Amino acid sequence: MARVVSSFWVGAYLRRCQGAGAFAAVLRHGADEAGAIFVKIVRGDGTADLYGPAPQALVDEDRPVDRRFEQLAARAPEADIDARLTRERAFDPDIWVVEVEDRDGRSFLDMPVADRPGWEGVFHVR
Repeated sequence: MARVVSSFWVGAYLRRCQGAGAFAAVLRHGADEAGAIFVKIVRGDGTADLYGPAPQALVDEDRPVDRRFEQLAARAPEADIDARLTRERAFDPDIWVVEVEDRDGRSFLDMPVADRPGWEGVFHVR
């Protein structure tokens, strides 16, 4: 079973964020079918978090259609996040960049729960 195309996933993610009271917008529209998705969480204090595609080792083989993310940067200066995204775009021009404004730093993404014994491979929404 193939996973959901990027454009469909991004549309659903925007609705998920906005439904929870956060502002979310597409900063860069990537390849509709399979562009990698990066999510920038702007906290409003000059810092931001960055999430990107999780390594394949963290993808649940029983649910290959799900997209999983890992945190690439936390509470970094927003300019540093923007510089990293510029480098990512130079490497892969098909990426998506979604920005979410949320003072609490909620990402609304499925994240691996690796810090609990016995929970390897289990994911939760942050």
